[in-house]
Amino acid sequence: MSRKISVKTGSDNIFRDLGFSEVDAQEAEAKSELIHAIAKTIAKQKLTQIEAAKRCHTDQPTLSKVLRGRMESVTIDKLASWLMALGRSVEIHVSLAKPKAVGRLSVVAA
Repeated sequence: MSRKISVKTGSDNIFRDLGFSEVDAQEAEAKSELIHAIAKTIAKQKLTQIEAAKRCHTDQPTLSKVLRGRMESVTIDKLASWLMALGRSVEIHVSLAKPKAVGRLSVVAA
């Protein structure tokens, strides 16, 4: 007996696909990209989570939760400050959206 499985192509934002509002989906995706950059930086510098947490002025359990995707308790500015504490530069560009359009939030890692 064969069963057909329904497949739906997702968008470029998993959080939008999960039902987040457009603004919340963009914020979650930006946080996710920043967290990924933090994890890559920690790995590249061969830091333990304890060492990284000290540099970021936070505790290891908080850093661990964030690195595992628990991003609801951390803000974009906090993630940016962690990256700077780890020796990374963070740039924020502001531009106009199309008239009557919702703006866009994105992270471009270098």
